Amino acid sequence: MSDPFVSIIMRSYNEAWALRDTLPAVQAQEFKHWELIVIDSGSTDGSVDLIRAVNPKHFIQINKEEYNPSRVMNHGMQLARSEFGIFLNADATPQSTNWLRPLVLGLQDQSVAAVFGKQIPRLDCQAVFACDYDRCFGPNRETAKWDHFFSMVSSGIRKDIWSKRGFLEKMQYSEDDEYTRWCRAQGHRIVYCEDSVVMHSHNYAPAQAYKRIYGEARALAAVWTGSESDINWLQTVAFGWLNDARRDLTFCARNGRLREWPHALRIRWQQRKAKLAGFRDGWKFYRSHEAGLSPAMSK
Repeated sequence: MSDPFVSIIMRSYNEAWALRDTLPAVQAQEFKHWELIVIDSGSTDGSVDLIRAVNPKHFIQINKEEYNPSRVMNHGMQLARSEFGIFLNADATPQSTNWLRPLVLGLQDQSVAAVFGKQIPRLDCQAVFACDYDRCFGPNRETAKWDHFFSMVSSGIRKDIWSKRGFLEKMQYSEDDEYTRWCRAQGHRIVYCEDSVVMHSHNYAPAQAYKRIYGEARALAAVWTGSESDINWLQTVAFGWLNDARRDLTFCARNGRLREWPHALRIRWQQRKAKLAGFRDGWKFYRSHEAGLSPAMSK
């Protein structure tokens, strides 16, 4: 049986340092039946030349101020000639020639709406963030027991299901989480493809960590099925931070990185404060606009 045709959709912004490895890794895939669609948000670091050199089927350039993750992904899916959209961040580098095939195979099951692959941190990844990758993608990953988990970094979706609604463009964070929750609410499955591996990680400064978690928590309020009081200072901030501290200490000790534990404490404190503040802000915003929410968001 011949391989199906697929569309690889890449988002990029000033990531030439990673594209130098990511683009050749994509071209080296043993699965060859694909097109490349790149949407760049105003890169000024040489990314544009690197992207043009591989001659993508579509190369869309937008201003940095125009970037909205849902809008960009919807645009990519609209351009895609395939029934399967494979998403890959510019700074997520495939680790073998077999990155693409497991994602495509997963999507060929009509009961599956979306798939996502494994991520391993870069060698310079700070311990606090490496711990998160271990929890999400490690050999004993906690996410397997969570109610829901998905990452768009290296993933794929079926166009026939996406065409029924697409990604919500009112969301600036966690649009992939919301979309896949909606897919599950429609009776579709989300599948983890462990054999599809990319290297991807970020070392966020405390202010950056706060901003990211604030945005994610704001979006969390849109899909939260519990009550507003579930996210509170005592449980979310105080006890949550202590639990983070215990987990990070165990990780640092196990991996010979105890000197990084004080840094982890500072990052986690910022994240915990951000989760409470972002959730409260999101609750006010989304719950006062319930009429505009998707079924997954308003259930």
